[in-house]
Formats: sequence, structure tokens, C-alpha cells
Amino acid sequence: MPPQLGIGLIILLAAILIAIGLRRLLVGGDALGERLKVYAALPDQTRQRKRQRGRGWVMRLRMRMNAIFSGFASQELTLQLMSAYWPVSATEYVIIRLIATALGFILGWLISDSPLGGAGLGILAYIIPGLMLKISTNRRRQKFSRQLVDVLVLMTGSVRAGFSLLQAMEMIVREMAPPASEEFERVLREVGLGRSVSQALGELALRMQNKDLNLLVTAINIQYQVGGNMTTMLESVTETIRERIRLFGEVRVITTQQRITSYVLSLLPFFVAGIMFLVNPDYMVRLFDPSIRCIPIGALLGIILGFIIVQRMTKLDI
Repeated sequence: MPPQLGIGLIILLAAILIAIGLRRLLVGGDALGERLKVYAALPDQTRQRKRQRGRGWVMRLRMRMNAIFSGFASQELTLQLMSAYWPVSATEYVIIRLIATALGFILGWLISDSPLGGAGLGILAYIIPGLMLKISTNRRRQKFSRQLVDVLVLMTGSVRAGFSLLQAMEMIVREMAPPASEEFERVLREVGLGRSVSQALGELALRMQNKDLNLLVTAINIQYQVGGNMTTMLESVTETIRERIRLFGEVRVITTQQRITSYVLSLLPFFVAGIMFLVNPDYMVRLFDPSIRCIPIGALLGIILGFIIVQRMTKLDI
């Protein structure tokens, strides 16, 4: 085995161990489990004090690091991390991303024995965390969107039973599954820290980027300003959102053929080209001749443009 490959594997293993250690430090322990242990058995006081000192040292280190490198963070990145419910701050995310990029560059350089290989792996290491954050954010927002009708039904029933809006949110936290319970728990925590209900719900709407939730937040804000029957308002909003979801489902069913056609027409040239490569590779290789290279490039751009146009035609705002 070449020595460069051995060194690269050692660095990769070190990076994996560092990532695992950071995850354990940032996520922390199970707070509920720690509280239950207090009542289940007598704790070891010495071990508990050591654990508290260790966690206090980690928290002080994180706070100092966030204060020093706070200029690297942005409000948009902070909002994305809150939407994904990742247990890291924007500053820590940027630092982890830069460390991963540096390790990827060094590892790629050692493996390929070329700075170009290091640059390629470094760019890949920089892009992957951003893609993971975007996928996690979109997945969590979609899951919240599917829970929204159940949230409204539970909130409406609680208010009709005589609970206040904040008590209805507490019921959502207890009865609903994440991410709805996590988001409304954050709303209650912000209200407990001194923010108004309108501000806390506005932050929730910014995190989830959901039109139905915006409608609910707007209705609650209007009700707080002008007064009225909260139960009637919530029932009207619930019925409106249900109708929007039903109409959106009907539109998706109607446009299914067009969306599937766009995928089929976009993938068909690549499928035919693959078959032609197997049947007559000499004929297909001519497409990549430098003198006519503009033909496959133009064909690829045309496929991408056609796919985007068809997808835009089938995307309707409701």
C-alpha cells in the first residue's frame, strides 16, 4: 500500500472520530433520563460533580468560541439551523464546515499526490454539509406541513374546551409528535422569556416557510388586536386550510401526467444514448469529437431547459 494512501486513511479515521466526538459534545445527554435517575436511585455524588464540571467546561468553550467567531455567522444561516433543529449554532456550523474542507483538501492531496485532487475533495467536503442542511430543513418543513391540520384541530378543540391559546399550545407540545411539538415548545419558551405571542408565532412562520401557517399566524395576530371569538376564528382557518389542501391534492392529480412526462422525456435521451453505446460505441464516440462538441452540450442544455419549463408549467400557486 502506498504511504500516501495510508496517511490519508489515518487522517480520514481521525476526522471521523473528531466528528463523532463533536456530535456527542454538542447533542449532550438525555435530560429526561437524567431527571428520572435522580428519583430512581441515589446518584454517585462524585461522578455527578465530575460530569457537571465536564459539561460546564464544554459549555464555556462553546460560548467563548461563538463569541470569538460570531462574525462568520449570518441571520439566514441561523434561521436554517433552527428550521432543521440542529443542536449547533451558526458559528459552530461554519467552523465545522471549514475544518471538514481543510481535512478534505489534505486527504485528497495525500491520496492523489496532487493539489487539484485535494481541491476537488475539499470542495466536495464544503458542499456536503450545506446539502445535508438543506435536505434536513426541507424534510422537517414538509413533515410540519403534514401535521398542521391535526395541530389546528387540537388547538381548536382545546380553545373550545375553555383553554387559553398558550394552554392549547402546551397541549400540542404534549400530544403531538415532532416537529410540531418541538416548534410550539420553542414558541412557549420564547413567550416565557418575554416575547409577545405575535412575535413568537412570527418567528415560527419564518422558520417553517408555510403559507397555511402564515394564514394561521395572521388570523391570530388580528384576533389579538381587534378581539373576537377565538374558537370561531380557528374553525374558519381550519376549514380554509383543509380546502386548500384538498384543492392542492386535486391539482397534483391533474398535473401528474405532465410531471411524469417531463421526467420520461428528460431521461429518455440518456437511456437511448446508453443503448447506442452498447450497440455501436464507435458511432457514439463521434459525438465527443472536439470539432462538434457543441452538439452534445447544446442537447444537454436543451433537455435541462425543457425539464425546467414543463415543471414550471405544472407548478400552480394555490
